[in-house]
Amino acid sequence: MSATGETGTIETVPQDAAAAQPQGVANRRQRFGQGFLDSISGGWAERPDDAASQRPQAAFAADRRRAVSAAFPGRRIVVPAGSLKQRSNDTDYPFRPHSAFAHLTGWENDSEPGSVLVLDPDGSAHTATLYFRERADRTTPEFYADAAIGEFWIGPRPSLGAVAADLGLATAHIDAFTATDDDLTVGVDDDLTRFVSELRLVKDAFEIEQLRLAVRVTADGFDDIIRELPRATAHARGERVVEGVFHQRARSDGNGEGYDTIAASGPHACYLHWTRNDGEVVPGDLILVDAGVEVDTFYTADITRTLPVSGRFTPVQRRVYEAVREAADAAFAAARPGARFREVHEAAMTVIAALVAEWGLLPVSAEEALDADRGGHHRRYMVHGTSHHLGIDVHDCAQARREMYYDGILEPGMVFTIEPGLYFQIDDVTVPEEYRGIGVRIEDDILMTGDGPVNLSADIPRTADDVEAWMTRLSR
Repeated sequence: MSATGETGTIETVPQDAAAAQPQGVANRRQRFGQGFLDSISGGWAERPDDAASQRPQAAFAADRRRAVSAAFPGRRIVVPAGSLKQRSNDTDYPFRPHSAFAHLTGWENDSEPGSVLVLDPDGSAHTATLYFRERADRTTPEFYADAAIGEFWIGPRPSLGAVAADLGLATAHIDAFTATDDDLTVGVDDDLTRFVSELRLVKDAFEIEQLRLAVRVTADGFDDIIRELPRATAHARGERVVEGVFHQRARSDGNGEGYDTIAASGPHACYLHWTRNDGEVVPGDLILVDAGVEVDTFYTADITRTLPVSGRFTPVQRRVYEAVREAADAAFAAARPGARFREVHEAAMTVIAALVAEWGLLPVSAEEALDADRGGHHRRYMVHGTSHHLGIDVHDCAQARREMYYDGILEPGMVFTIEPGLYFQIDDVTVPEEYRGIGVRIEDDILMTGDGPVNLSADIPRTADDVEAWMTRLSR
């Protein structure tokens, strides 16, 4: 059976369109009647190509591709976007392309699953082509019957011409792409994977602008949380209320969260990656919120603030909080162009060791605890590192070599976190009872410049006094 349309003839389709329907829904599959098949390809207005002017990041992405080209002369480079990941049965997680693909194409949250960027050797350089599945021909069952890619189901997909104009890249249908045994592929070839990760260690002007934007929207999200704390304290799972408030800001003003929000109240704040967020938010406790908005270009903030639920710190809470803030300030002072990345962590840990020793929590002196071979006693109360690079991934440049990362030299254009903490778990009998159940982390996003570090999140209150004033102002 067939049906003619404005551009041709519909391909033969089984009566129940079995070949085109998504897997796992056979028990609710419906037949397409002949009248539908005869008419579906006709009666549509002509679709414009939607050719747009080139997006701002296209020029930056081209510079990044040239760097890859120069590093791998004569080799064919393949950068897959990745595919949809199944959540359950016929439901997928929202698509998020591989970070290297996004970085090297400039394609944002409208990237198509299954796309591939290819750099083909061309003399002493490379020619770049972006392969993807363009919008469906209305004379094919893909248009109406395929729930995974059909435009009746998921909305319009872009044309090859529109994407080429938008990104400043040659484009071709994904069916024209053929892998070869000689390809260097991100995620498969170690040298290439490492290079495209290290390429992000120093951010360009566009990336820095996007990170500033992500921080600004995240700051608004923290304001929202404070305003909604009364609603959170009234709910049996108030941590979920806090998470939901931030999610609304992240989705309305950005692409979403850059990572699972940590909304950890009371003793939960002592668990470093508490993302269950199913606990109460109790007046008198602290709530540690580690959250970051990812903007449409995938650049994300990563901010932590620890808030007194009642709006005021108790004396012990304030002591712990200000200790962490002192460690963060010491780390910031250590972050200078030419310093090693690890020196930021070492500066924070020197303060942490000194203070917990002063409080009588260590069996040795601070100096002994800081001994690299025989010490480490203070790490019981802060087991994590102080900093990580930040960008298109929340833990950016993760495949970089240690000598480029932990032992690397700080340079202008690097963006990283400073996030010391102190965590006294509820059942830790090595500390006095008054400390148990208190967890504090303060995390800021830092841009290194030629003149020194700039705290991109400095407008979000940090000191105990400023946090209390912030909460008072927003609670009126």
